[in-house]
Amino acid sequence: MKKARRKAIFAILVFLLLCAGGVYLAMMGAGKDNIGRASDIPLGLDLQGGLSVTYEITTADPTSEQINATIDKMQRRVDSYSSEGEVYMEGDDRITVEIPVDTAKDDAYAILDDLGQPGKLEFLDSDNFLKWYNGEPYVPVLTGADVQKARAGTMESMAGTENVVELTLTDEGAVKFADATRANIGLPIYIVYDGEVQSSPVVNEEITGGIATISGTFSYEEAEQLADTIMIGALPLELNQIQYNIVGAKLGQEAIKTSLIAGAIGLGLIAIIMIIIYLVPGFIAVLALAAYVILMLLVLSIGNITLTLPGIAGIILSIGMAVDANVIIFTRIKEELAQDVNVRSAVETGFSKALSAIVDGNITTLIAAVVLMAVGTGSIKGFATTLMVGILLSMFTALVITRFLLNAAVNLGIKNKKFYGVAKTPKVRGYVKNSKICFAISLAIIIVGLVFLPINKSKNGRELNYALEFTGGTATTVTFDEAYTLERVESEIIPVIVEKTSLSASDIQIQTVENSTQVIFKTPELSEADSAKLDDVFQTSFGVSEISAQSISSTISGEMKKDAIIAIAISSVLMLIYIAIRFSDAKFGVAAVMALVHDVLVVFAIYAVGQLSVGNTFIACMLTIVGYSINATIIIFDRIRENLKLMNKNSSTEEIVNTSISQTFTRTIYTSLTTFVMVLVLFIMGVATLKEFTFTLMAGIVCGAYSSVCITGPLWLLMKKKSKKKA
Repeated sequence: MKKARRKAIFAILVFLLLCAGGVYLAMMGAGKDNIGRASDIPLGLDLQGGLSVTYEITTADPTSEQINATIDKMQRRVDSYSSEGEVYMEGDDRITVEIPVDTAKDDAYAILDDLGQPGKLEFLDSDNFLKWYNGEPYVPVLTGADVQKARAGTMESMAGTENVVELTLTDEGAVKFADATRANIGLPIYIVYDGEVQSSPVVNEEITGGIATISGTFSYEEAEQLADTIMIGALPLELNQIQYNIVGAKLGQEAIKTSLIAGAIGLGLIAIIMIIIYLVPGFIAVLALAAYVILMLLVLSIGNITLTLPGIAGIILSIGMAVDANVIIFTRIKEELAQDVNVRSAVETGFSKALSAIVDGNITTLIAAVVLMAVGTGSIKGFATTLMVGILLSMFTALVITRFLLNAAVNLGIKNKKFYGVAKTPKVRGYVKNSKICFAISLAIIIVGLVFLPINKSKNGRELNYALEFTGGTATTVTFDEAYTLERVESEIIPVIVEKTSLSASDIQIQTVENSTQVIFKTPELSEADSAKLDDVFQTSFGVSEISAQSISSTISGEMKKDAIIAIAISSVLMLIYIAIRFSDAKFGVAAVMALVHDVLVVFAIYAVGQLSVGNTFIACMLTIVGYSINATIIIFDRIRENLKLMNKNSSTEEIVNTSISQTFTRTIYTSLTTFVMVLVLFIMGVATLKEFTFTLMAGIVCGAYSSVCITGPLWLLMKKKSKKKA
C-alpha cells in the first residue's frame, strides 16, 4: 500500500512538473526560435491584419466567368500562405488580395515578392515550342485557364523518393492534355511562364483523367516554387499589381484581449461548477482541462496554425467536448457507486462503460472536421483545423490524463464514496409521450423562420441580413489629419456614423493602414444618397477632405459556398454511415442527421427573424452547432443501445427510450451548462462585433440540448415503429 502511495505521489509530481514545463514553453518558448511560445501563434486578418495587394485586370472585356475563375484560383494560391487569406473584386477592374501577416515577426514585402506577379502560362509541345522560340505564331497545348490546381508532393519510385509537382486540370484541359500526350510520347512538353521556360518534362505515356505528375531531379523547395509559378500563372485573366498596403486587424487588439480574459473567467467558472458537482473527480477534471489548454496552446504555436474568430469557435466547442467526456466518465462512476461497489472498481468500470460514448461522439465530430478541412477553404478550413486538434486533445486528456490522475487519487487513499458522489435513481419521465408537442414546437419555429424570408425580402430587398463577406459592398478610404487606432475609430468615429446615417455598427468593418493616416471603412453597398451622408459625416465632423470609394465583391466566393455545402453534405452522409455501422441500425444515423438539420434550421430561423448579420461568423456558428449537436445525440443513442441489451426482456422500447434519456439528462444539462457559461462570458465581455456570434452560439447550445433530450430518441422510436409496420 505504501509503495502504491509513493508511486501515486511521484506520478502526480511528474504531471505537475510537465504542466509547469508546458506553461514555461507557452510563455517563453524553447531554443533560439522560441518554439512553442503562445505569443507566436499566427493570427488571421480579423485579429491581426496583414498585407493587402491590389491588382488591375489588363485583359480587355473580361467575362464574369473569367473574373470568378481568377478570384477562385487566386484564393487557392493565397491558401498556400494562409488558409485565412481573402480575395475579392474592388471596383470593376481590380482584384484585391489580403494575407494575414505579423509585421513584427514577418517580412511582409518578402511575401509580396514571393506571391509573384501574375503572368502568362502556356504548355507547348516540341513543334509549337520551336515556333514560339523563333517568334512565329503558335498554338499552346494548354493555357493557365486549363489548370485547376498545382501542388508539390513526393512519389516513391525505383530510384527512391522523388519530389514531384501534381497537376489537376479542368475537364476541358484534361481532354486537350490527353490528346497532346498521346501524340508526344517520348518528347518534352515545355512549361513557359512570362516568356521563360520553367520546366520541360518528357511524356512517358498518354495522360488521361486530368491528373498529371511532373517529376525530375529538383528539390522539394524547387517543386514548391514550380507549383507556385504554375498556380499564379494559371489565371484566366492577366493582372498587373498597382498598389500594396499593410492593413490593421478587423477586430483589433481589444477583441483578442477581451476574448482571452473572457476565456480565463469562463474556464474559472467551469472549474467551480465541476468541483461543486463532482467533488474530487471534478477537481481532477480541472487539472486535466488545464493540461488541455496548455497542450492546445503548444500545438497551435508549434503547428503554426492560424487562429481566427471561427477558429476560436472551434476551440470553444472542443473545450465543451473535453468537459463533456469527463462528465460522461464521472456520471458512470457515480452510477457504479450507487451499485454498492468500491471506488477503485467504480473508476475502472466507469471508464470502461464511458469509452464507447466518448469515442463515438468524438469520431462523428472528427469526421465532420476532417471533411471540412479537406474540402473547405478560408475560414472553414481554419475552423476545422482547430476543431480537429481540439477533439484529439480532448480525447487524450479525458481518457489518459483524467484516468491517470483518478487512479493516483485512489492509490493515495481517497476512497470514501462521499468524495465522488453517488448517483440517485433518476425519475423516468414520459419523453416519448410528450414528443409530439416538442415536434410541433420545433416545426412551428422552423416555419416562422421560413415565413420571415419573404417578409424580409419585401421589406429590405433580401431574405437574410447578408454581411459584406457574402454580398460585397463599398470600401470608403478616408485620409484623416492624424493617425487613428482601431479602438479610437470604434469609440470616436463609428458612433457618429451610426447617429447620422442609416448604418448600424455591425454594418461597418474597419481597417487601418500602417504608416499612414488612412482608415478603410467597409460597408454594405451604398446608394448615392447614403454615400453623400457618409462623406458629409467625415467632412463636417472630422474635417476630412480626401475621401475615395470603391465597390467591393464578396470575400466568400461562390466556390467557397459550394465547398461548404459539399463538405457539410459529405460529412453528414459519412456520420450517418458511421453511426449506422456502430449502432447496427441505420435509423440511429438518420435520426441523428435529422436532429442535426433541426438544430441548424432553428438557429437559421433566429437569424431570419432577428435579422442578424450573416457572414463568416454565421458559417462558424452553424459548423459549431453541427459538431455540438451530433456529439450530444450520440451520448443518448449510446445509452439506448446499452439498455436495449439490459432491459429488452422486461421493458417496451418506449420505456427503454424514456429511461435512457432520463439516465443521461443530467449529463446533457451539465455539459450544456459548462459550454453555455464559456460562451456567455464572451458574450458579456466581448467586443460589439462578437455579440451576435456568441448570442447565436448560445442559442445553438440550448437548441442542441433540447433536441438531444426531446427529439432524437422519440424520432428514432417513431422510425423503428414505422419500419415494423411495413415489415
